Amino acid sequence: MIATPHNPLLRADRLVKRFLGVVALKGVSFDLRPGEIHALCGENGAGKSTLIKTLSGLYPAGTYEGEIFVDGKPVAFHSIADAEAAGIAVIYQELALVEEMTVAENIFLGEEPRCGLLIDWDKVYRVARAQLKHFKIQIDPAQPVKSLGVGQKQLVEIAKALCKKSRILILDEPTAALTETEVKSLLNILRDLRQRGFACIYISHKLDEVLAIADRITVLRDGESIATLETGKTNQNEVIRHMVGREIKDFFPRRPTRRGTCRLSVRGLSVEESLQEISFDVYAGEVLGIGGLMGAGRTELLMHLFGAWGDRFAGAVELNGQAFVAATPHDAIRQGLVLVSEDRKRHGLILEQSIGFNLSLSSLAKLTALGCIDKHREFERNKCFFNFLRVKAPTLETLVSQLSGGNQQKVVLGKALMTGPQVVFLDEPTRGIDVGAKVEVYELVNCLTKAGQAVVLVSSELPELIGMSDRIVMLCAGRVSGEFRREEATQEKLLAAAMGMVAERAER
Repeated sequence: MIATPHNPLLRADRLVKRFLGVVALKGVSFDLRPGEIHALCGENGAGKSTLIKTLSGLYPAGTYEGEIFVDGKPVAFHSIADAEAAGIAVIYQELALVEEMTVAENIFLGEEPRCGLLIDWDKVYRVARAQLKHFKIQIDPAQPVKSLGVGQKQLVEIAKALCKKSRILILDEPTAALTETEVKSLLNILRDLRQRGFACIYISHKLDEVLAIADRITVLRDGESIATLETGKTNQNEVIRHMVGREIKDFFPRRPTRRGTCRLSVRGLSVEESLQEISFDVYAGEVLGIGGLMGAGRTELLMHLFGAWGDRFAGAVELNGQAFVAATPHDAIRQGLVLVSEDRKRHGLILEQSIGFNLSLSSLAKLTALGCIDKHREFERNKCFFNFLRVKAPTLETLVSQLSGGNQQKVVLGKALMTGPQVVFLDEPTRGIDVGAKVEVYELVNCLTKAGQAVVLVSSELPELIGMSDRIVMLCAGRVSGEFRREEATQEKLLAAAMGMVAERAER
């Protein structure tokens, strides 16, 4: 049967998936047309990952209710290999490439063409080169994967799927770690594939991206398919309303508070070759935004002040009017400064431990007496932050690995706040989390500044930086290239400063 808009290439009909009494999919229906990019949107925990794992054979037939159709015919995938044989390939955020191998070796891994018992290496590289050229992917097939940037690795995964004759690509948060240039390159490749008749399921929290690339958008909420929208007939506000089940009138709910005394003062800071003559102040009750292009030194600045990176060549730092030196993160936390890292899974959490274990991890010194942890006090403190942050989990004993991205981020924030800091560094605190969870993070920031704490917010998203900051410092090549009050900041001004085109200072 030939797939048409009225006879979709892929269709899911009333899928139901249960896990130990929890219903993750509640009769979800979804269809994908030939030559279509169909976006899946929803908050963390809405059912997106469960749906794609069901469609791709990771959850085999018999473990779910409902039916899946390919080319109008019912299918029963018992493994990922079955789905791949039907032309379905999933490209996850965590890329499945062998770093030490070349691009061509990765593309044909496990399916190498042979000449007798030996691999035909000439054919491997010849076909890989032809396929990369055919799909306009400009990468040398002989290049080791470890030498590629994240965006190029993403394209290798796509080439790998296309060489397996995949007709349907499922991309899970494909641009989460890409630069703006890499994002544009990836989207152009996807548009080209759409013109060639390939179909794509595109999952992303970045709604501007979704609206730019998708033909249709299906919104999931609490395991149900809420709506399927034609992209040209909808807008960001409508998609958000379907995702969260309510209207979000104030997406950046920044509530300016009375600015207090100077909490952190940095003067003439120079660190290794990355940071040169950095100076700024941040006050009690204030959010200081720090922006810049990738490689500008934003994360390095926070990591150095937190005692986790770099040798200082020059400069002075004061915390609450006193000289501040942190040789280690423990020193920084002890003096009242804490960092929420941009990579929560690598630097912020122990995934196979419980929520409670993670929450109190940075505060054990305050919960210990005579060398023993006061378990009752630890539990009460953990319970307090668990409830305050509204972590969606059955108990404190739930493993962090079982939480959605948004709830994992709440645990990271809770762990930091339990240390009782006066200055909080937030490095990309909303990366990879859904719209509803983002608003909760913004509201938490308001709680911190209302309580008199100072917040330093690093973000790659200019609307977020403008919406949540009282002042914004822009970095370019490791130097301060501009400083703006919130009311005078525009995306154009910030981008110009990030590129080193202006040098403005806001009134203090």
